[in-house]
Formats: sequence, C-alpha cells, structure tokens
Amino acid sequence: MATNETVVDATVAETFRVLSTARLYPEWVVGAKAYRGEDPGFPAVGTRLHHTVGIGPLTLDDNTEVLELDPGRRIVLQARTRPLGTARVQLRLEPTPRGTRIVMDEGPGDAVSRLVFNPLADLLLRGRNVEALRRLKRIVETQSRSGTPAA
Repeated sequence: MATNETVVDATVAETFRVLSTARLYPEWVVGAKAYRGEDPGFPAVGTRLHHTVGIGPLTLDDNTEVLELDPGRRIVLQARTRPLGTARVQLRLEPTPRGTRIVMDEGPGDAVSRLVFNPLADLLLRGRNVEALRRLKRIVETQSRSGTPAA
C-alpha cells in the first residue's frame, strides 16, 4: 500500500469541502483528464464520480465510487483502473495546529489488482500521490484564502 501525507493551511471543514466537490477531482488526481458528471448526492456512500482518465490521446471514460464516508474526517473511494482492476483510496483528515493533515492510502481494490500491486507499483503510486497531494494542497489553500466555496 502506498501512503502519503501533507499538511494544508486550511481547516478540516475547508479541506473536506474540496474533497466533496466532484468536479475538482481532475484538477488534483494525477491521470484524471476530465470531469463528466456525478451521481446525485455525491459524496454519499454508493455514489459515483464520472471522469475521463488517460495519458495523451489514450483516454478512457470511467468512474470512482464512494465506499465509505465519515463527513469531515474520512472518505474511501474505489477507483476503477481498467483493465487493471480497481484501486482503494482512503483520504483521512486530521486537525493540526497548522491546519489539516491529509493522509492518503492507496492499494488494490480487488483480487485482480492484487496481482498488479507490488513494491514497485507502491513506489510509483507514492510518487504519483506526492503530486496529487501537492495539487490538492494548492486548491484547498487557494480556496481557503479567497473564501471561495468549492461547490
């Protein structure tokens, strides 16, 4: 499992507001190219974010489902990574004196994915998720400073 973390200069509520805004995911998730919509009620458990993923001209329309939700504290997502299976991504929020610590854990989401996830894949995911958290931090802090709501 790949684990990364960062601290953002924003409250837990401000940070969770960004995580609850489906249209922002392609702005911080590395590999996501476009937002295509969301199920009503996102991020309620069972709802999906619809997006396009890919590199260059190679793209695929896919979705990410909310598996668990503890509002303001934690969201667990199952991201489809066809044809390789699924990834289980957990984002935990913890208040700190400086703002909010975001801890991101990513690992296999199904039996097929367990064949692909290995120490080398974890290393690559850690690198990708460093960039994802850097982008997420920028979005959260920009919205926090400007007072602009995410939704």
